[in-house]
Amino acid sequence: MRISERIIFALILGATPVATQGFAFDGAPVNQDTAIPVVSAQSGGAAAALKKAVPQSAPETSLTSLQYAAEGGHPIAQWKLGRMYADGDGVAQDDLRAFEYFSRIANAHAEDSPSAPQAAIVANAFVALGRYYLSGIPNSKIKSDPERAREMFSYAASYFGNADAQYDLARLYLKSAGSSRDDFRYGARWLGLAAQKGQHQAQAMLGQMLFNGDQLPRQAARGLMWLTLARDSAAPDETWIKDSYSKAIAKASDDDRAMALQMLEHWVQGRKD
Repeated sequence: MRISERIIFALILGATPVATQGFAFDGAPVNQDTAIPVVSAQSGGAAAALKKAVPQSAPETSLTSLQYAAEGGHPIAQWKLGRMYADGDGVAQDDLRAFEYFSRIANAHAEDSPSAPQAAIVANAFVALGRYYLSGIPNSKIKSDPERAREMFSYAASYFGNADAQYDLARLYLKSAGSSRDDFRYGARWLGLAAQKGQHQAQAMLGQMLFNGDQLPRQAARGLMWLTLARDSAAPDETWIKDSYSKAIAKASDDDRAMALQMLEHWVQGRKD
């Protein structure tokens, strides 16, 4: 079933009300780890470059080939190794080594054109660095530094237009203690940009805020539209998104559902054009 059909059926049929946890402002359930894995975003050109640089072979040979390419300055090999060490994929998990590989990319390719084949990889490296600076790396020189994290997210969000960076930047503006009116305005702007680009966590957070009138004027139908889109794209373990949708669809009036359906049809048509 196509995405347009799934989201329309979801609105028409509604959902059974469920008991859910309380939600924090950022859209994640209270007391739940809100860390978001870095998206494996390879453009077609970048994927082809990686395949050419690192021939398919036995795992140990591939690792050696990746390391060789990375030492030669190949950004996509560096990114692949960074993800492997961050995830413990085929190697022992090592956040500091991952940080070092992502840093090489950021230092060497920060001024690459946003339209370059490796641009998605470079932006992704900045996002990964921002998240490391946000939390810090235990038993290392990398300490929690929210301001440095903001710089990483801001660069990837503004220069590369990366939707994940825009979402993370929005959360920083919206969640920071003592946020000013300007901070909230910046956060809402970045959240909207990320949602428009299809970043589903941003869609869920924006949908929650609009549906509940949480620091934004209440727009129940528009909030339900965003929550429906987010629910359709959510990973199985992103229960906060599904729970948010279920609560909203259960509370929505028939008029809200009908209007949200019209908005969804307009959204889907706009993505096709």
